[in-house]
Amino acid sequence: MFSGGRQVLNSTLGWGKLQNNMVEDIVEAIEDAGFEAEIIPDSAVSQPKSQKTLSAQFRIGGMTCANCVNSVEGILKKLPGVKGAVVALATSLGEVEYVPSAISKDEIVQAIEDAGFEAAFLQSSEQDKILLGVIGLHTERDVEVLHDILKKMDGLRQFDVNTVLSEVEIVFDPEAVGLRSIVDTIEMGSNGRLKAHVQNPYTRGASNDAQEASKMLNLLCSSLFLSIPVFFIRMVCPSIPFLSTLLSMHCGPFLMGDLLKWILVSIVQFVVGKRFYVAAYRALKHGSTNMDVLVVLGTTASYLYSVCALLYGAFTGFRPPVYFETSAMIITFVLFGKYLEVLAKGKTSDAIKKLVELVPSTALLVLKDKEGKHVGEREIDALLVQPGDVLKVLPGSKVPADGVVVWGTSHVNESMITGESAPVPKEVSSVVIGGTINLHGILHIQATKVGSGTVLSQIISLVETAQMSKAPIQKFADYVASIFVPIVITLSIVTFSVWFLCGWLGAYPNSWVSENSNCFVFSLMFAISVVVIACPCALGLATPTAVMVATGIGANHGVLVKGGDALERVQNVNYVVFDKTGTLTQGKAVVTTAKVFSGMDLGDFLTLVASAEASSEHPLAKAVSDYAFHFHFFGKLPSSKDGIEQRKDEVLSQWLHEAEDFSAVPGKGVQCSINGKHVLVGNRTLITENGVTIPPEAENFLVDLESNAKTGILVAYDGDFVGLMGITDPLKREAAVVVEGLKKLGVHPVMLTGDNWRTAQAVAKEVGIEDVRAEVMPAGKADVVRSLQKDGSIVAMVGDGINDSPALAAADVGMAIGGGTDIAIEAADYVLVRNNLEDVITAIDLSRKTFSRIRWNYFFAMAYNVVAIPVAAGALFPFTGLQMPPWLAGACMAFSSVSVVCSSLLLRRYRKPRLTTVLQITVE
Repeated sequence: MFSGGRQVLNSTLGWGKLQNNMVEDIVEAIEDAGFEAEIIPDSAVSQPKSQKTLSAQFRIGGMTCANCVNSVEGILKKLPGVKGAVVALATSLGEVEYVPSAISKDEIVQAIEDAGFEAAFLQSSEQDKILLGVIGLHTERDVEVLHDILKKMDGLRQFDVNTVLSEVEIVFDPEAVGLRSIVDTIEMGSNGRLKAHVQNPYTRGASNDAQEASKMLNLLCSSLFLSIPVFFIRMVCPSIPFLSTLLSMHCGPFLMGDLLKWILVSIVQFVVGKRFYVAAYRALKHGSTNMDVLVVLGTTASYLYSVCALLYGAFTGFRPPVYFETSAMIITFVLFGKYLEVLAKGKTSDAIKKLVELVPSTALLVLKDKEGKHVGEREIDALLVQPGDVLKVLPGSKVPADGVVVWGTSHVNESMITGESAPVPKEVSSVVIGGTINLHGILHIQATKVGSGTVLSQIISLVETAQMSKAPIQKFADYVASIFVPIVITLSIVTFSVWFLCGWLGAYPNSWVSENSNCFVFSLMFAISVVVIACPCALGLATPTAVMVATGIGANHGVLVKGGDALERVQNVNYVVFDKTGTLTQGKAVVTTAKVFSGMDLGDFLTLVASAEASSEHPLAKAVSDYAFHFHFFGKLPSSKDGIEQRKDEVLSQWLHEAEDFSAVPGKGVQCSINGKHVLVGNRTLITENGVTIPPEAENFLVDLESNAKTGILVAYDGDFVGLMGITDPLKREAAVVVEGLKKLGVHPVMLTGDNWRTAQAVAKEVGIEDVRAEVMPAGKADVVRSLQKDGSIVAMVGDGINDSPALAAADVGMAIGGGTDIAIEAADYVLVRNNLEDVITAIDLSRKTFSRIRWNYFFAMAYNVVAIPVAAGALFPFTGLQMPPWLAGACMAFSSVSVVCSSLLLRRYRKPRLTTVLQITVE
């Protein structure tokens, strides 16, 4: 900075690290330039340090309902250094944005565990940190060897070895050392004893899912193994004389049968059911309630009553009934429901699993010498591929990374990415996508994007983000969950009080109570049933499971959704605004005619126009340049594609004029100077604004072009009109049918273009759109979207995602349409990978079916609780004698949440609508 003619250098920017002589040289150089310079010491300046934020993903176990999610999110957001947190119940994942200088990932894990949940770090956005699994790390000597290897390695900033998990976390400088070099150095430095590999977070996640399911199955089997004898003793043994006599024998003051049940149920209650007590305690500790609290209340009440009754009978001789089997069966049924829920929730994430499986595990690296000659091949982990690597792709194998073909020809199946079933031919310079399948020939590709930069990784990231997000409708479940458990406990207390008081006052006949029971036990069973049958889990799972399945299904159909809120909004869309060029049309403009209206030769005219358009990046400019090039050199170039491109590059500089003072006029055209004369190439507005008169015959010719849906490009040279060109961009074959389909769905289509009114009207008439907004400047497209939103309408904008980004951002739902390798995702809510307009209808239809399923889930969850709780409370008992035992109530509760997840899984049967079917839809 300059201050009073003095140049001031801040030593906090790194000058303190330089040697004294270097500092003096810098000062001297500045003074030689005519300025004064001095060094300001570090202590004299206080510079605010920029806080680097990271995004990390954690696996969170033990969440059962929406209240658990809210509890974890609230705890995370209160942590110092945490900028934001999103937790998903259906995936058991948490996304945390935090400042690593203020809080570490281990502290975040600890905070989650302190809240009563299990937690494990999965991955972070930190680019220079990697987690390696190490095979062969058995002894202290092996650990010492690994330490020595890493200490000697250049480019490593720090490392941490976890001997328990056989993992090493490394922070390194990507500019100084590559990931493959680290892995190779570990193997070579240990003489092959230690083998390192990159830990794939998705593999670890799948492993955690399997472990959770296995753990739940073990608990279920243990509970079942112990509960069946209890149920057998209670229900079957009294009917078998020999067993009945045996169990009626005394063991001290206790009956043998009661003592066996007490022992078995105690193990179920406090060993198998420990997880419920721990989760309930931690939830209550943080001022929240969940399903575990209800399970603990119900089972503990039944167990404690049974113990008290048993002890009372042992010391008084009067033996009231015991209900040990109630708590055991409740825990068993709840665990069974949880196990089925874990399996069902695993099915909802099948889409991501399938996408991850597309990535090959290994790649063939082509080894070259210093002269670039092929000297061999080496099989490496696909996660170790680096940009610039040349990889060999055999027939039938998967492409390991995004790249460019440098040798060979073949056909590649890209249907898993783009949805296009036809194999795509590939030759030198062709772009290939990682995860696609090479069909016939051998290809050598040069990797251009690896890791998180590949198309497949971006798609996986989009699906993950969508599954982590919350749809606005979820707020209803969050609110109900926050008050659900207190309400249920209150209803349980009321139920007990009413039945007990009525019995005490003699309001119902004594025949309702069994001979070996009493009013207290009779009332208690109703109260326990109310606590146990209530299920907040079903409400919490209603939305996230359906959103997970829907986003996965969308990805399989080439429709990528960025979040649950976008998925929810598109179901109610009123307007779909289409950009014309590249959206309704193919985006492949071609010149159909060129006509000169002066004495200039046609060849000179085309050369003039091509020279002016050479510096423009507009699609129409490319069409003009190609037309002029082929006019001059058709039949004079080699027949091969490579030869044409090479020859074209050579001759371009020879036949084009040099354009000076070039400038693009947005929405109008370009202007420049050629041979010292002013050149205008653009639409009618550009020509007339510069005072150039258009001859009547040219005007008539232009009107004829525009009436036939062609765009006219007018040219003026040195203030005189010289000619014009007609350009057409063919419509996509499905455009007209999609527009008609949207009308049948009750959606109003709008066309938005910067083209002239006459051409716009002709194109709109061809596709069946009545509402046209033409001659709109790029900056004005967002204003058009806002004008449609004024009456509260929901507006979707479909564009290429680049030129239309302001309008995409302004719309309620932005849909970027494009090929799989060029998906524009920044401004859009949806990415339609296949570049097919049919996917607009798919997006709307999928949203409507998804939220129809969510509403059905909510109806079932609410109806279940509204009906089940009164039945459990004994509302039907006076009329029907129907009393729901607590163990049966527990079974109902367990299956209610499973049924909601299974309901969401029905979305996996979704089939995208055929256009012929859509056209038969009528608005009700």
